[in-house]
Amino acid sequence: MKVSVIGLGYLGATHSVAMSKLGHRVVGIEQNPAKLAELQKGNAGFFEPGLDQALAEELKSGRLSFQSGHDQTSADADIHFLCVGTPQSQGSLAADTSYLYSAITDLAPVLKPDSVVVGKSTVPVGTAKLLTDKLSELAGFSAQLAWNPEFLREGTALSDSLRPDRIVIGVASDLAEAKLREVYEPMIASGVPIIVTDLPTSELVKSAANAFLATKISFINAMAEIAEVSGADANQLATAIGYDERIGNKFLRNGVGFGGGCLPKDIRALMARAEELGVGQAVAYLKEIDNINLRRRVRVIDLLKKELGELSGKKVLVLGAAFKPDSDDVRDSPALDIALLALEAGANVLVHDPIALAGVNKKHPELATEKDLLTALNNADAIVLATEWKEYRELDPMLIADKVKRKFIIDGRNVLNREIWQAAGFEIVSLGKG
Repeated sequence: MKVSVIGLGYLGATHSVAMSKLGHRVVGIEQNPAKLAELQKGNAGFFEPGLDQALAEELKSGRLSFQSGHDQTSADADIHFLCVGTPQSQGSLAADTSYLYSAITDLAPVLKPDSVVVGKSTVPVGTAKLLTDKLSELAGFSAQLAWNPEFLREGTALSDSLRPDRIVIGVASDLAEAKLREVYEPMIASGVPIIVTDLPTSELVKSAANAFLATKISFINAMAEIAEVSGADANQLATAIGYDERIGNKFLRNGVGFGGGCLPKDIRALMARAEELGVGQAVAYLKEIDNINLRRRVRVIDLLKKELGELSGKKVLVLGAAFKPDSDDVRDSPALDIALLALEAGANVLVHDPIALAGVNKKHPELATEKDLLTALNNADAIVLATEWKEYRELDPMLIADKVKRKFIIDGRNVLNREIWQAAGFEIVSLGKG
């Protein structure tokens, strides 16, 4: 099939490569000249394991190309995927859907009546209907619009695109369903489940999934708050309750909380949309989920003050800046929040991360960074492991004991072997342990 992908950020770039690897002819539309130039050279512009190599391969195959706007090439597409961002609005919990409206405004002049427009962005329920009406008005005919939410995890995005655990499509016509089944036929044939539903349900699926995952993370972090003052162990607690198949053990690891460009903004957008629909009480609990998540970051500062006293003049090394390993995404990162809170408390903060320091320097130039880990450790009064990169998990405390000023580390992700660190003379505090 001929496919266009509109918006080539994290979602769009990955989806473009995946569609090409499935054998479709894909044209990606990206208006940002700098981003477009990098994509045309085979550089996605962000860190995602394996993506740049796959991108270069698909460009070489001739199935994948990128351009700045619509022309006859994109006009000939059977399916147009909308992959633009829906960030949190300034001064509001709601999602900003303006980029979607801009995208359909640009698409309308070249849209054909038998082409299907498919939204993949995470949106408030009801957005698809509004976009359908607007697109039909702009195009001058009844536009075919469907919704197909993405379920990518940063660090495994390409494999998630090619081998998803399910495909959800929300449709309002037989034509839209037929074309989406055709574009995903290789996946469906391999056994990937497909759920065909209406537009509102398909929109709500992604919001509901992220709300549930956020709830599960914050639940175990709430239990960690109790464990820390009662002498219990939240890690062992999670293991015990995780054996119950109704609960399961995934997303039950306590620590400094969740972050990134999805979970935080999506639960806030769901709260805002529920309020607009007059059913805000249905998701009122999400406010406390958000609060629990933010409190875990403050908890680290409390532990630093308990050990060091006043933080003024103390060197605090924060290990990690990305919100999760195998990513350079620093959006709503717990690690960065901890660094900023420590800086606000007067500490001399230094941030290390294997990949994400360029993003830190751009977004928070007030934070000092160091790319060499051993240099960063010199004379540290405290270490905070905030992102569970492999090189931090495998760090040998015996090799760094003589570099730090004070042998004190907070394991904010519960990934370190306490006995090994204690044997090297370190005081180690693991979140969730009394």
